[in-house]
Amino acid sequence: MKKKRTDRLNSLLKQVISEVIFQKLRNPNVSKLLSITKVDIAPDLHNASVSVSIIGTPKEKEITLEELQRSAGFIAMEASHKMVIRYFPALCFKLDTSVDDFLKIDKILNDLEKERNQRDH
Repeated sequence: MKKKRTDRLNSLLKQVISEVIFQKLRNPNVSKLLSITKVDIAPDLHNASVSVSIIGTPKEKEITLEELQRSAGFIAMEASHKMVIRYFPALCFKLDTSVDDFLKIDKILNDLEKERNQRDH
Protein backbone atom coordinates (compact mmCIF):
# COMPACT_ATOMS: atom_id res chain seq x y z
CA MET A 1 0.00 0.00 0.00
CA LYS A 2 2.84 2.40 0.86
CA LYS A 3 4.53 1.73 -2.49
CA LYS A 4 1.39 2.75 -4.39
CA ARG A 5 1.11 5.97 -2.39
CA THR A 6 4.78 6.80 -2.98
CA ASP A 7 4.42 6.12 -6.72
CA ARG A 8 1.39 8.42 -6.94
CA LEU A 9 3.21 11.11 -4.96
CA ASN A 10 6.30 10.83 -7.21
CA SER A 11 4.11 11.18 -10.30
CA LEU A 12 2.27 14.20 -8.88
CA LEU A 13 5.52 15.85 -7.79
CA LYS A 14 6.99 15.33 -11.26
CA GLN A 15 4.01 17.06 -12.86
CA VAL A 16 3.85 19.96 -10.38
CA ILE A 17 7.61 20.60 -10.40
CA SER A 18 7.57 20.68 -14.23
CA GLU A 19 4.73 23.19 -14.21
CA VAL A 20 6.54 25.45 -11.76
CA ILE A 21 9.80 25.35 -13.71
CA PHE A 22 8.14 26.20 -17.03
CA GLN A 23 5.50 28.63 -15.79
CA LYS A 24 6.95 30.39 -12.75
CA LEU A 25 10.75 30.14 -12.88
CA ARG A 26 12.08 33.20 -14.69
CA ASN A 27 15.76 32.34 -14.82
CA PRO A 28 17.45 32.93 -18.19
CA ASN A 29 20.25 30.53 -17.24
CA VAL A 30 17.85 27.58 -17.04
CA SER A 31 17.60 25.86 -20.41
CA LYS A 32 14.12 25.57 -21.88
CA LEU A 33 15.18 22.23 -23.36
CA LEU A 34 14.79 20.23 -20.19
CA SER A 35 12.51 17.53 -18.95
CA ILE A 36 11.82 16.11 -15.50
CA THR A 37 12.34 12.39 -16.08
CA LYS A 38 11.85 11.02 -12.59
CA VAL A 39 11.15 12.03 -9.01
CA ASP A 40 12.08 9.79 -6.08
CA ILE A 41 10.73 10.87 -2.72
CA ALA A 42 12.43 9.48 0.39
CA PRO A 43 10.41 7.14 2.63
CA ASP A 44 10.21 9.85 5.32
CA LEU A 45 8.77 12.25 2.66
CA HIS A 46 11.20 15.02 3.64
CA ASN A 47 13.55 14.83 0.62
CA ALA A 48 13.04 14.21 -3.07
CA SER A 49 15.56 13.55 -5.79
CA VAL A 50 14.54 15.12 -9.11
CA SER A 51 16.17 13.68 -12.25
CA VAL A 52 16.42 16.16 -15.10
CA SER A 53 17.28 15.51 -18.73
CA ILE A 54 18.78 18.56 -20.44
CA ILE A 55 19.54 19.00 -24.14
CA GLY A 56 22.58 21.16 -24.76
CA THR A 57 26.31 21.42 -24.36
CA PRO A 58 27.99 20.07 -21.22
CA LYS A 59 28.43 23.68 -20.02
CA GLU A 60 24.72 24.47 -20.56
CA LYS A 61 23.77 21.32 -18.68
CA GLU A 62 26.06 22.24 -15.79
CA ILE A 63 24.74 25.81 -15.58
CA THR A 64 21.10 24.70 -15.79
CA LEU A 65 21.60 22.10 -13.07
CA GLU A 66 23.33 24.64 -10.80
CA GLU A 67 20.55 27.19 -11.33
CA LEU A 68 17.85 24.60 -10.66
CA GLN A 69 19.58 23.66 -7.42
CA ARG A 70 19.85 27.35 -6.45
CA SER A 71 16.14 27.76 -7.20
CA ALA A 72 15.10 24.57 -5.38
CA GLY A 73 13.58 26.50 -2.46
CA PHE A 74 11.52 28.71 -4.76
CA ILE A 75 10.40 25.72 -6.83
CA ALA A 76 9.41 23.81 -3.69
CA MET A 77 7.52 26.79 -2.27
CA GLU A 78 5.59 27.37 -5.51
CA ALA A 79 4.88 23.65 -5.95
CA SER A 80 3.64 23.36 -2.36
CA HIS A 81 0.83 25.81 -3.22
CA LYS A 82 -0.42 23.34 -5.82
CA MET A 83 -0.40 20.27 -3.56
CA VAL A 84 -1.94 19.41 -0.24
CA ILE A 85 0.64 17.48 1.77
CA ARG A 86 1.83 17.95 5.31
CA TYR A 87 5.52 18.39 4.48
CA PHE A 88 6.78 19.43 1.09
CA PRO A 89 10.09 17.67 0.44
CA ALA A 90 13.40 19.45 -0.02
CA LEU A 91 14.36 19.08 -3.67
CA CYS A 92 17.72 17.88 -4.94
CA PHE A 93 18.22 18.07 -8.71
CA LYS A 94 20.47 15.63 -10.53
CA LEU A 95 21.31 15.13 -14.19
CA ASP A 96 19.68 12.18 -15.95
CA THR A 97 22.10 11.02 -18.64
CA SER A 98 19.99 8.14 -19.96
CA VAL A 99 19.06 10.02 -23.17
CA ASP A 100 22.72 10.87 -23.83
CA ASP A 101 23.70 7.27 -23.13
CA PHE A 102 21.03 6.05 -25.54
CA LEU A 103 22.26 8.41 -28.27
CA LYS A 104 25.86 7.23 -27.81
CA ILE A 105 24.84 3.59 -28.04
CA ASP A 106 22.66 4.31 -31.08
CA LYS A 107 25.56 6.06 -32.83
CA ILE A 108 27.91 3.16 -32.09
CA LEU A 109 25.39 0.66 -33.44
CA ASN A 110 24.84 2.74 -36.59
CA ASP A 111 28.59 3.03 -37.14
CA LEU A 112 28.96 -0.75 -36.76
CA GLU A 113 26.13 -1.34 -39.22
CA LYS A 114 27.74 1.01 -41.78
CA GLU A 115 31.10 -0.72 -41.35
CA ARG A 116 29.50 -4.15 -41.80
CA ASN A 117 27.67 -3.00 -44.92
CA GLN A 118 30.93 -1.63 -46.39
CA ARG A 119 32.68 -4.98 -45.79
CA ASP A 120 29.87 -6.93 -47.44
CA HIS A 121 30.03 -4.86 -50.62
